[in-house]
Amino acid sequence: MILKTKLFGRTYTFKDIKEVLAKANEEKSGDKLLGIAAASVQERIAAKIVLSNLTLEDLRNNPSIPYEEDEVTRVIDDQVNESIYREIKSWTVGQLREYILDHKTTGEDIKRISNGLTAEMIAGVAKLMSNMDLVYGASKIKIWGKANTEIGKPGTLSFRLQPNHPTDDIDGILASIMEGLSYGCGDAIIGVNPVEDTVENTKRIMFAIYDFMIKWNIPTQTCVLSHITTQMEAVRQGAPVSVFFQSVAGSEKANTAFGVNKEILDEAFELIKKQGIAPGPNLMYFETGQGSEMSLNADHGVDEMTLEARTYGFAKRYKPFMVNNVSGFIGPETLYNGKEIIRASLEDHFMGKLTGLPMGMAPCYTNHVNADQNDQEIATMLLTMAGANYFMGVPFGDDVMLSYQDTSYHDDATLRELLNLKPAEEFFRWLINMGIMDENGRLTDRAGDPSIFLR
Repeated sequence: MILKTKLFGRTYTFKDIKEVLAKANEEKSGDKLLGIAAASVQERIAAKIVLSNLTLEDLRNNPSIPYEEDEVTRVIDDQVNESIYREIKSWTVGQLREYILDHKTTGEDIKRISNGLTAEMIAGVAKLMSNMDLVYGASKIKIWGKANTEIGKPGTLSFRLQPNHPTDDIDGILASIMEGLSYGCGDAIIGVNPVEDTVENTKRIMFAIYDFMIKWNIPTQTCVLSHITTQMEAVRQGAPVSVFFQSVAGSEKANTAFGVNKEILDEAFELIKKQGIAPGPNLMYFETGQGSEMSLNADHGVDEMTLEARTYGFAKRYKPFMVNNVSGFIGPETLYNGKEIIRASLEDHFMGKLTGLPMGMAPCYTNHVNADQNDQEIATMLLTMAGANYFMGVPFGDDVMLSYQDTSYHDDATLRELLNLKPAEEFFRWLINMGIMDENGRLTDRAGDPSIFLR
């Protein structure tokens, strides 16, 4: 399918829809390294013009990776609601953009049509949007999940308490948990990234954080972010955990590199429903981010933004409790600087919510990327305006185990104050009872004192 358009007296030609999607993407270092990015601003504009005139049917009929060759493509296409798709398949991508941004279109309207969309349609419409468009469009869509408690409801902002420790020392992990809780952090989940990915170590951490949660009657969720097969064996051996975690990607080849596929995740989903400690119905936790496929040589020549949209389509199968986007985590080979990280974060949040997922965000950065705390804070404030369900809570914003920068406990409290948001309902009541937060959602003088958990 040869696609052409004229711009400034020059004809721009694209060999197929995959090339149009890649060259319509905003500037990303990963796409440049793959040699698929637009060569100039003019070529990018030309690709956006062509993309805006393609129909949704064109995009469904031309997935980035063929249906016969890729499990992710099959999962996405097979779950399309055919009745809704038939209603909208003649729309152009430009018309879809106008529909989403129309002030008369509600979040419920958008959630309905999302069931008729594929990942390429979702990526395509996001490529036509400005940063403000992405914030406004996402802000309409409210999607929340329930494991032990509910997060993502209107008027709330939650945080994952991430008490990582460089040696998996339990006392160190618990010290970080106590500090985070004292600042009102932890209503999304208490989740530990272990250094040692073994069943015994995973069980040890699972029991420790669960016992602490039960001792203090904390209304939240727990998770240990080992490989999902490690978590599964730990749970089979009686370890308590609320949700299963796994990183996923937008191609079958990349998921294989992660050690997962549909069969394994289907098995995990059934296991956590039967042997997890949370009633659900949302019991899976996925982590994603632009560029993972490229870094694994599993991109198939597809741009990193479109692959991220495909990741969300794959994750949707499992009705997750939370999805955490960490596009800045890999490094400058995928997103070179703060501007690219901000843009990717806004794209990913919008695409995830348009897919129908409860999106949390980590607009993080590594120490070897051309970004700083100001870039991160800009992204975080914009994403709060856009309605992100949760952010991370890391001591001092510096993860000493994973060696990257993320939002701190203090940032979390500030974001809630800025937009008058409160923690998840059950957790909010617990904070009030503990004397950490007042009825207006403001931290008290007692906040920030982890010793309250030692008395």
